[in-house]
Amino acid sequence: MSYKQTTCWHVDHFLGKDGDVEKIKEAALWIRRGEVVAFPTETVYGLGANALDEEAVKKIFIAKGRPSDNPLIVHIAKESALTDLVERVPEKAKRLIDAFWPGPLTIIFKKSTRVAPSVTAGLDTIAIRMPDHPVAQKIIEEARVPVAAPSANVSGKPSPTKATHVINDLNGKIAGIVDAGPTGVGLESTVIDCTKEPPVIYRPGGVTKEAIEAVIGKVDVARNAENDEETPLSPGMKYTHYAPDGALYLVSDPTKIEQLVRTAKKDGKKVGVLTTEEGKRLYDADVVVSCGTRTDLQTVATSLYDSLRTFDRYGVDVIYAETFPQEGVGAAIMNRLEKAALGKM
Repeated sequence: MSYKQTTCWHVDHFLGKDGDVEKIKEAALWIRRGEVVAFPTETVYGLGANALDEEAVKKIFIAKGRPSDNPLIVHIAKESALTDLVERVPEKAKRLIDAFWPGPLTIIFKKSTRVAPSVTAGLDTIAIRMPDHPVAQKIIEEARVPVAAPSANVSGKPSPTKATHVINDLNGKIAGIVDAGPTGVGLESTVIDCTKEPPVIYRPGGVTKEAIEAVIGKVDVARNAENDEETPLSPGMKYTHYAPDGALYLVSDPTKIEQLVRTAKKDGKKVGVLTTEEGKRLYDADVVVSCGTRTDLQTVATSLYDSLRTFDRYGVDVIYAETFPQEGVGAAIMNRLEKAALGKM
């Protein structure tokens, strides 16, 4: 599927400029009519289609090159929209909704029969969240349908946190892009399955395990789906994700990175290092990228995907990345790095 031109609507984050609402209404109309439109959320840019329209949802998979057994997250603007999408709302799910919606938390429920089959990849469950971004909320509200929206990138690549990332990956493959500037959280939402007892986190994200347990008590954390014949229960559990073009290696001991850089250079490779403000002057690599500061790991989360895409722009062959504590948002950062590195340590 191709488009002669992918339309880009530039709007203010808070929809404060003249004409912003009219642009949002136009983009929402395209979604309602079965087209696919990228738009910002507080986490990353999403690629949205009418979740009740099977043919529209299939356009998401085609544009991204996404495997058909990888379920999508449905985005809603009001809690009342759950009525048509789920069988029931468990008590713990209700408590999470009250605490974290709108926000970067996706909750898995038992699904109703209304949603398009491709959204759930044949599962009897559905993943739903309510984004905390004025543009996303307005688009869903104006579309008047629930919106299925994975990240707006080619499958396997780093997720987009800027509209330029979407354009680089999907220009000519989708109908439109709503550009409202960079996203905030920078990593995809936490996904938790409230059909299980205790609930199970399938993907760490902006809402930490510690924050969730403060609201509903103990939760489990699932392993990734590794068997090729196993349908993932959530986005982000299977397949390579978030990977730059160059081979990415995670190095838990940063004192070893400079030796690795020297060796790779001798082999004729263009070498990159992913570090933080604290370490950016320590390495003699061809490309050194700081993705934030260790004193505030949210800065790392916000900049991670843009940093990984920076190496692609410079044509780096191999990247050595520092690692982070697996606590709080650090768990989400390491989840993304481990998926991008295919387990290379």
